[in-house]
Amino acid sequence: MNSRRDFIKYGTAALIGSACLCSGQLTAQSMGSSKYLNLPLGLQLYSVRDVLPTDYDGTLKQIGSLGYREVEGAGFYNHSASDVKRALQQAGLRCVSAHYSHHDLQTQFDQIVAFAKEVGMQYIICPSPTYKDPSSHKSGHGKPEPTFTLEDWRWNAEQFNQIGKKFHAVGLKFGFHNHARPFIKQDGIVPYDELMRLTDPAYVTMEMDCGWVVVGGGNPVDLLRRYPTRISMLHVKDFKLNGTPAVGEHLTSTALGQGSIDYRPIFEAAARTGHVKHCFVEQEQYNMPIMQELKVNAEYMRKFHA
Repeated sequence: MNSRRDFIKYGTAALIGSACLCSGQLTAQSMGSSKYLNLPLGLQLYSVRDVLPTDYDGTLKQIGSLGYREVEGAGFYNHSASDVKRALQQAGLRCVSAHYSHHDLQTQFDQIVAFAKEVGMQYIICPSPTYKDPSSHKSGHGKPEPTFTLEDWRWNAEQFNQIGKKFHAVGLKFGFHNHARPFIKQDGIVPYDELMRLTDPAYVTMEMDCGWVVVGGGNPVDLLRRYPTRISMLHVKDFKLNGTPAVGEHLTSTALGQGSIDYRPIFEAAARTGHVKHCFVEQEQYNMPIMQELKVNAEYMRKFHA
């Protein structure tokens, strides 16, 4: 999960969207007619990574009290599936998805399946692709992490197909969560498009992190229009983007509505596809106490109810 911080260094800006939440439901309206996602507001639990390990039950209850109804796991901190399920029920939350590294998916498949089924998850998501040949991609002391090649991305696509087929066989859905890296062109090709081309829709869905798409130079609205049936979940986060930052420049994550990304057209485009099933707010960094900032996010969403 530390890879999220690594991707903050990749910066290329674009400006996109706004959001709305009404009575715990995410709503999108388009010009001239209403389009409703009708999705419970969700939170990626990476957002509370600094407090969840020390007060698991209490943190989940605070999240529920703010109006969040669904969560996505990013590590369960040695809690058993039964303990997680109990804590979620007491908080009025439902865990529909969780993130696992490529390594864990390859080495702990049976354990992940058993845990997911007991908790009641529907999706298993990989946010961390890996190199086809890790030994040839060592960064060394103080050196930046090497760029993925197109061959690496194509190899990952096949890996995702194989993993997705295994999860499909046991009744779970598998997907890929992007950071900025898949949108940095190589030889005129956008790796994310290669992933879309080479992954099998029957076995691999996409969890589109809208904030990282923008940072990588992509356009979430364009992706929803071009791949209307491939994207089933959204991550919603904001960054302060000043012009077009250079690759390697540090970016500032901020609460929704305090950065550069406008979510209204993104939600409108998502509603039109009819295929987005879940939406998770995610906070990368904090400028105020965690729960206060998560409340700001929820209030921002409510403010855009039309």
